[in-house]
Amino acid sequence: MDKNKVYFFDTTLRDGEQVPGCQLNTVEKIQVAKALEELGVDVIEAGFPISSPGDFKSVEEISKAVTWPTICALTRAVQKDIDVAADALKYAKHKRIHTGIGTSDSHIKYKFNSTREEIIERAVAAVKYARKFVDDVEFYAEDAGRTENEYLAQVVQAVVKAGATVVNIPDTTGYCLPSEYGAKIKYLIDHVDMGDAILSTHCHNDLGMATANTMAGLLNGARQCEVTINGVGERAGNTALEEIAMIIRSHKDVDLVTDINTKKIYSTSRMVSGLMNMPVQANKAIVGRNAFAHSSGIHQDGVLKNVQTYEIIDPKDVGIDDNSIVLTARSGHAALKYRLEVLGIKPDEAKLDEIYQQFLKLADKKKQVTDDDILVLAGAERSGNAHVKLDFLQVTSGKGIRPTACIGLDIAGEKFEAAAQGNGPVDAAINALKSIIKRKMTIKEFTIQHITKGSDDTAKIHLQVEHGGKVYYGFGANTDIVTGSVEAYIDCINKFN
Repeated sequence: MDKNKVYFFDTTLRDGEQVPGCQLNTVEKIQVAKALEELGVDVIEAGFPISSPGDFKSVEEISKAVTWPTICALTRAVQKDIDVAADALKYAKHKRIHTGIGTSDSHIKYKFNSTREEIIERAVAAVKYARKFVDDVEFYAEDAGRTENEYLAQVVQAVVKAGATVVNIPDTTGYCLPSEYGAKIKYLIDHVDMGDAILSTHCHNDLGMATANTMAGLLNGARQCEVTINGVGERAGNTALEEIAMIIRSHKDVDLVTDINTKKIYSTSRMVSGLMNMPVQANKAIVGRNAFAHSSGIHQDGVLKNVQTYEIIDPKDVGIDDNSIVLTARSGHAALKYRLEVLGIKPDEAKLDEIYQQFLKLADKKKQVTDDDILVLAGAERSGNAHVKLDFLQVTSGKGIRPTACIGLDIAGEKFEAAAQGNGPVDAAINALKSIIKRKMTIKEFTIQHITKGSDDTAKIHLQVEHGGKVYYGFGANTDIVTGSVEAYIDCINKFN
């Protein structure tokens, strides 16, 4: 084992997928898992098998689909969880069970109503039980960031002695300062006989310090980092894989190495963004739209003279093609296929033709079709088998006119039409939709995002609709905001039980 190698543990498909509205089906998860394999990820956390039949199936199918990465399944320190995880991993070539329990005094007292001694006993029992099924067991000390170091060292020593090969030190709430988290890792390195086991970082971004904390951990002896593509994750997200990979690549002085193929970063980022319907913020490090853009005259002049004046990363190192083909209405199948492949999407001929037909319609409306537009088009065909489809929508609105909408729906092959008025064009269109879909539905959140800029831009609409006591998440994208809003609402309806 190279003592300077950093193992990348990607939890996009487990921790990242817990973001409301970003759930993936099994086929999509396999697509992401294969991309992670090409990216060079060492461990893929494929799910939490006992949580749902869908998660169990995803772990099982991902285990079949990928070859060399270790496939990891999450459990609590409960025998039934471990039994189910072991069953889900039966097809994995390299398998790991990730089990654990909370170790902070807050968790021990209020979550488990237990004692420090009992927590260690439960931790040891879980690791020993998991070792009956697999040789590779990772233990997580939940809320380790707020766990007193001396007690945490006792827990780590006990689980390593019980057979844990990796011990995860999560900053579950994102509270630690980098100096504090780094010192915690160093304390464990200095006070625990790790043997052949290694420590892992798992940092959350609640205070914007996930990347800094992860690097502090690695620089102080941790040799695995738990990350997600684009930093997706609950609340403010997790540590972004692309940031850690490029920090290590850029800082030769840190003397750390990885197996990450950084040229695959951009395409993987765009794929995950598209499949999860989760836009990457424009100023996001490494993969944001503005990451390599220079608007300041001074910056532009410097970059033109010598790129290293303002760019410490070559865009090509993360897979960004400086000579991107510009797509317009005159572009053919080959250009579209090339751009899709650059973005990590490899459709078969039939699917490519479907996307191309939608591309031509969009290209007629826009002067230039962007990568984000293409990702929207590639994702749009997934709704082709939906129960409810929009046939047509006509809206009349303007100053001094009461907005009125006429709508046509195809519901399982049967045609319906209705008209309604509203306070605005979107309200009128949704009222018309509701007059056909006669269910009690309430919009909880309505967000419109533009992809690039300009009056011909494609808008991405995210909706949350409450129905039957549950909140459903819908997504639409169109150059017409009203149509996109109705499509997002229909996307929610198609997810109703």
